[in-house]
Amino acid sequence: MIGVPLEIGSLRLSSNLLLAPVAGYCDLSFRMVSRSCGGVGLACTDLLSPYGLLRGEAQSLGLARTNDEDSPISMQLYGVDAQILADAAMWAVDHGADVVDLNMGCPVDKVVKKNGGSTLLRDVPCTLRLMERVVEAVDRASGGRVPTTAKMRLGWDANSIVAPALARALESIGVAAVTVHGRTTAEKFRGDVNLVGIGEVVAAVDRVPVIGNGNVTTPELCLAMLEQTGCAGVMIGRGAFSAPWLFRDCWAMQTTGRAPTEPSEQEKVELIRRYFELMLDYRSERAAMTQIRRRITWFGKRLGPCKPLKEAIRLAEKPEAVFRALEAFEKGGLRQWSQEPAPIGVA
Repeated sequence: MIGVPLEIGSLRLSSNLLLAPVAGYCDLSFRMVSRSCGGVGLACTDLLSPYGLLRGEAQSLGLARTNDEDSPISMQLYGVDAQILADAAMWAVDHGADVVDLNMGCPVDKVVKKNGGSTLLRDVPCTLRLMERVVEAVDRASGGRVPTTAKMRLGWDANSIVAPALARALESIGVAAVTVHGRTTAEKFRGDVNLVGIGEVVAAVDRVPVIGNGNVTTPELCLAMLEQTGCAGVMIGRGAFSAPWLFRDCWAMQTTGRAPTEPSEQEKVELIRRYFELMLDYRSERAAMTQIRRRITWFGKRLGPCKPLKEAIRLAEKPEAVFRALEAFEKGGLRQWSQEPAPIGVA
């Protein structure tokens, strides 16, 4: 399926590449920056609490926020209460979701402790009953227009690999696509991704597309996942945090055989600036400052020597200080401590 746009139910994407729903990172601002670089076929929201959505809690509504440019969009829910998930799935349809996804793969403790995420891999019959309710709710709310999908891991641990059988069963109840992270819950993000395991899921289903996920950080690794697993698409998360143009490069590799030239330093700085501006537009100043201090470490990985820049942004107290630091870097400063003895821009 190299170079073939992905189809999920009746939804045809512009590529076979998806931005993953990584908790705390895939907000509307980052989705828009990634889309602006090209290559993103489908982007996913952060993990959404069904209780938060139904109660109208500000944090959940903020994570679910989207707009006309953020399309197509998958809204990902997590939880274990079938009725609450079904109600939240209908809420998602009513609020612009092009795809409704259920998280069965998150290994993070705060999700697992609430019996959500990859805990669902431990009781497959219960998970299937739950998912059947969600599929029915989405079909009813959308008139069959919106597909329901699932994201999973290979299993809870190496002794309980359930992904192939679970994917086959999910297909039988109307799930339109399955994303598989090629590790178990016990492995979290350690070690190599099991491409053979993803391939076994591909072989287990009849019609629905299987999307591979895990450790795709270069166009070459994207191509290898497609070739070695036979999956129909690739979902990318952490690999894009420092290089939101990775989707563009992966799609170009598939369709032309080579990746474009990496963006210039000025273009990279402009992406950082744009992300921060969007955060200020869509979230509070406090949220924007928290995120840019957190994200500059990722963004800085592709800027070369820039420790003083990262320090200046981490110490910034106001947006103006962030903008001044970025401007100083563009002019040649904030690169080496020997050149810039003290970070600037701290308000």
